[in-house]
Amino acid sequence: MTDTSFTSRVATLDDLDLIKAVMDNAIKQLQADFLSPEQVEASAELMGLDTQLIEDGTYFLILAENGDLAGCGGWSRRATLYGGNHTKGRDARLLNPETDPARVRAMYTNPAYTRRGVGRKIMDLCEGAAASEGFQSYELMATLAGVPLYRVCGYAPVEEVAVETSNGVKVPLVRMQKHKAP
Repeated sequence: MTDTSFTSRVATLDDLDLIKAVMDNAIKQLQADFLSPEQVEASAELMGLDTQLIEDGTYFLILAENGDLAGCGGWSRRATLYGGNHTKGRDARLLNPETDPARVRAMYTNPAYTRRGVGRKIMDLCEGAAASEGFQSYELMATLAGVPLYRVCGYAPVEEVAVETSNGVKVPLVRMQKHKAP
């Protein structure tokens, strides 16, 4: 069911504490049906906030009528596919919109607002902004909990991976892509 009472805005660095709280709750609660407790705990090493998205002005907040942060997510014109400031393998290289897919990144829904259209609203904002900069395709690294939403939004799996964290726990992820219709 879609809730039309949400508004959106671009995130600022002043929103960091609020964003981190939603991310932590989403990881702990929404991943629990898809991952073992050890994988949920280890996934914090792979997920989280990349402040480059906020600095680039490509990270959005979805706000409920009462002011709650219902969800957040962004896109990037940079090569990093997933992860937070602390995640290994980051690459700030700018992508070429004519040949590279824009990256959809760091999408989280407040567990109190699931199944109300928050994820779709974030996807629409991200894809619209990336398309306005000339990107013809999009790519993301999905958690298992996110795969159903991304499939409904037109993304197709490209690769399943199990990323090993520093404590040896493997966290399953799915790289997915979507191409704009001609």
